[in-house]
Amino acid sequence: MPQKDEIPVFLINGFLEAGKTQFLRFTLGQDYFQEEGKTLLLVCEDGDEKYPDELLEKTRTIKLQIEDISELTCDRLQAMEAAYNPERVIIEWNGIWMMDDFRLPDGWFLNQQITVIDASTFDLYLKNMKPLLGQMLRYTEMVICNRSDDVPEEKLGNYYVQLKAMAQNAEIIFEGKDGEIKGDFNIELPYDINADFIKVEPENFGIFYVDIMDRPERYDGKTVEYTGELLIPEELGGEAFVPGRMVMTCCEADMRFLGLICKYSEASKYHNRDWVTVRGKVHAEENEEYGGIGPVIYCDSVCKAEKIDEIAGF
Repeated sequence: MPQKDEIPVFLINGFLEAGKTQFLRFTLGQDYFQEEGKTLLLVCEDGDEKYPDELLEKTRTIKLQIEDISELTCDRLQAMEAAYNPERVIIEWNGIWMMDDFRLPDGWFLNQQITVIDASTFDLYLKNMKPLLGQMLRYTEMVICNRSDDVPEEKLGNYYVQLKAMAQNAEIIFEGKDGEIKGDFNIELPYDINADFIKVEPENFGIFYVDIMDRPERYDGKTVEYTGELLIPEELGGEAFVPGRMVMTCCEADMRFLGLICKYSEASKYHNRDWVTVRGKVHAEENEEYGGIGPVIYCDSVCKAEKIDEIAGF
């Protein structure tokens, strides 16, 4: 847990002209952000939008332009702390800089990471820069998709699924010029969500996983069937396992095992990496492994299955 004298860092990322500066100008101007002490704002790219001097003065914000990621070493960040003594730090990150090697100095902690996306050009980034998009979203807590007004709802639904695949725990918000757009889109699923029994074909596992994890209450009481490779965590106590698939969320370098908790009285008969077809009833319930409400499948049928060689996608 952070101590009282630690410095919170707010990291805002996104590609050039996504709307990061506009978002931060709005945030700095809000009453809830008008706290005592100074804000250190590190701007890592130079877009068309600017920070008015009067806003910086009013909000006691010191803006520093960062030209290269080499300027963000722990030693240099500590030197900035010594020079300006900020209460908080905001980093407007450069969307093409890799974050894997970025470290905060002692006494600083990442309070929140937000990704800003221009929904009107999101197709372009999905097609051409998906690996960069994936690393940008990997640890984000909130995704703000602005300029969504003129994007068809069907497309927004597809964007939602893609974003959830890459940022599973993030809150995703779509915004237009007049404010927030409802995010409960009618996502087209490759099966009948209203049926009491849902058989998930291998090629549909990715979208099934995203939807059932995002809205487990829609599946509560339904019987589902799918094929997956077993992961058997010791903490499940021999009475449950996790059948799932390796899923490519953005590129071949970023694959994850995604699975659902299945309770089965004869779970101890199976081994890690067995391939099985499970069938059972879904219960949306509080579960420690999910960190909250999630889908738990109570199996009435488990049988060995052939390995699926294809990597699941979305």
